[in-house]
Amino acid sequence: MNLASLDLNLVVALRALLEERNVTQAGRRVGLSQPAMSGALARLRRHFDDDLLARVGGHYELTALGQVLLDRTSNVCDQLERLFTSQADFDPATESREFTLGVSDYSVAVFGSELTRILDREAPGIRVRFVQIPPRITEVASAVLSTLDGMVMPHGIISDFPVTDLYEDDWVFLVAEDNPEVGDRLSRDDLARLPWVTYLRAYDTPAVQQLGMLGIEPRVSVSVDSFTVLPFLVAGTHRIALVPALLAERLRGTAPVRIMTPPYEAVPLREALWWHPVHTHDAAHIWLRETAARVASAVRAGPIHGTDDEDPAVRSREG
Repeated sequence: MNLASLDLNLVVALRALLEERNVTQAGRRVGLSQPAMSGALARLRRHFDDDLLARVGGHYELTALGQVLLDRTSNVCDQLERLFTSQADFDPATESREFTLGVSDYSVAVFGSELTRILDREAPGIRVRFVQIPPRITEVASAVLSTLDGMVMPHGIISDFPVTDLYEDDWVFLVAEDNPEVGDRLSRDDLARLPWVTYLRAYDTPAVQQLGMLGIEPRVSVSVDSFTVLPFLVAGTHRIALVPALLAERLRGTAPVRIMTPPYEAVPLREALWWHPVHTHDAAHIWLRETAARVASAVRAGPIHGTDDEDPAVRSREG
């Protein structure tokens, strides 16, 4: 296929047709008349040798190929938009732009809150949109990164993409204040016998793998796709939960739980900003990465976190 022989305007028309599934509505969306959009559909059908849209009763549905093209076309359009909005220079004080970052609720609470404070002071025209990273990120990393300005997530989940290291965080356990089965210290036996609340997704994979290496198999009672609700699912129960220490400190006082040191030397969480190679030399993204590094410094210099005051083995460090 010779790219030079293709009319790339058809990509925009294809996306509108597949998403709207109506020739008239698709035409309105991209500013084409109904006859012009019908002509575009005819050209697309000839190119793919497929109807793409098949009439079923009084409406159109996507053919099997049309369904395949739906996701691919969306990704291609996003990449083309990012390609043609690339800039040689970028002044955050005067620019108007939106950055989309893939995140977990943990990274929004710890990193995103600091990032938006800097934007409020230094870049009033810059908007940021946080979206949840999909659970299957290890399988679709390239496709997801191609639609984002970056992903904030730890090392140990994806690789082979450009990355800026941000900060390290410790792991701590949450235990209900009134849990009679846990004393001043957690033991490995506690971890094996007590029920757990766990985070569903892959972001704590290195920490969970370490537990397996120690011969500890968490007895999962509740699973959830949010770190920030873990204290509320631990409070008033016999459950325990493993959470990043910086987040636990920020949530301190929101629920009656104790923050306790692991009974082993837990591997730290190494948070990083990952991006697609297409963004590497773009001025706006260079500014975004430099700003992320400054944010990481603020996170590292943030509030001291530690364990429950009753634990004589309290070990505090700067975030």
